[in-house]
Amino acid sequence: MEELTKTQLVLLVLLVSFMTSVVTGIVTVTLIDQAPKPVTQTINRVVEKIVGTGEGSKNNNDPFVVNEKTVVVTQEEKITSIVASVAPAVVSVVATKDVPLLTECFFSPFGDNDMFGRFFPGLKVPSVCEEGTERRQVSAGSGFFVSESGFVATNRHVVADETADYSVILNNGDSLPAQVLARDPFQDIAILKIDGEGFTSLALGDSNTLQIGRTVIAIGNALGEFQNTVSVGVVSGLRRTVNTIGAGTVEELRSLIQTDAAINPGNSGGPLITLDGKAVGINTAVARGAENVGFALPVNILKKDLKDIEKYGRIVYPFIGIRYVLVTKDVAAENNLSISSGALILGDADRPGVVSGSPADKVGLTVGDVILEIGGEKVGSENPISVVIEKYKPGDTVLFKVFKSSGKEVDVEITFTEFKP
Repeated sequence: MEELTKTQLVLLVLLVSFMTSVVTGIVTVTLIDQAPKPVTQTINRVVEKIVGTGEGSKNNNDPFVVNEKTVVVTQEEKITSIVASVAPAVVSVVATKDVPLLTECFFSPFGDNDMFGRFFPGLKVPSVCEEGTERRQVSAGSGFFVSESGFVATNRHVVADETADYSVILNNGDSLPAQVLARDPFQDIAILKIDGEGFTSLALGDSNTLQIGRTVIAIGNALGEFQNTVSVGVVSGLRRTVNTIGAGTVEELRSLIQTDAAINPGNSGGPLITLDGKAVGINTAVARGAENVGFALPVNILKKDLKDIEKYGRIVYPFIGIRYVLVTKDVAAENNLSISSGALILGDADRPGVVSGSPADKVGLTVGDVILEIGGEKVGSENPISVVIEKYKPGDTVLFKVFKSSGKEVDVEITFTEFKP
């Protein structure tokens, strides 16, 4: 090969550089053209799905090109569609009973005493008298079908009156009698049964996967009058603990979902739904004096109850047989404890700390003992005994780590029995 001159060498380098740039440019353009086109989301819009048309490229040498169609649905359209599809599964739960029929009546304040009656003849005072009974609606709440075979979930407080008769009003206005199949003794949940088949039911989601900020829809019988009232909000908080007041009793509810979707009286028992159309909660309470602060029970608790009914015909809970308070700094100081967490067994003359003959009694637990762990899971203010043992069944034997009142730490095995309300 002849030796290249300096000028020829420069021209060759420039030519190679130019050809490399051209090739690189072609490759880059080709790859960009073959890459999937980015999907641009508009604020307040939801990309519903991207589907292939089934038609590939007519060029057999280009297998990467596929005709695609992007379907974009606004959030408003998505919510409207979900509500329309789930509305037939949401019902009103109505309680009726015989109530006294009261009328105004008059009587003599002197009764049968003629001595005073002679001085005040015809004197009568008004009063209220009962003239038989009348069948009336005494309360109303919400619920939703969880199976096509007629199982309905609602709140326990919606069907708390055991002397009342219950019925459900369907989305089409039909009223059907309902049997209270089970009331959860610890959670504000009850299961009803309606005779029949083919009911529209709601799919149950996984409440453990919920995240703060997720959009949710609450549906219910607002104020006991407005059936299938819809409100939209977000998950505002998780694992909330609140004290609810109703029928003269105070009940502590744990692990609640907090939402700013409006939950009004009468909405109790209705579903809290995500944008995939699945129920993730049961609307159960609203904070008084606050705006848009509502609470729902996680649907995973309902799933547990439904499995119990399928297996046992009732809702079951394991029983230990103790009364306790969770250890805090104040509790530890008051009881001279050297530990700062756990569940301290306490009792008094009227309410013993350990129930006689209970599983706890049989293994020698006593007042002053502190339960530290159950099945390797630590017990504390965020994880009380009632929450820890929910995963177990009567008959299960579980290892307890206990700090005895004598100052020793011991392991004991406890076999749960069934809690009897």
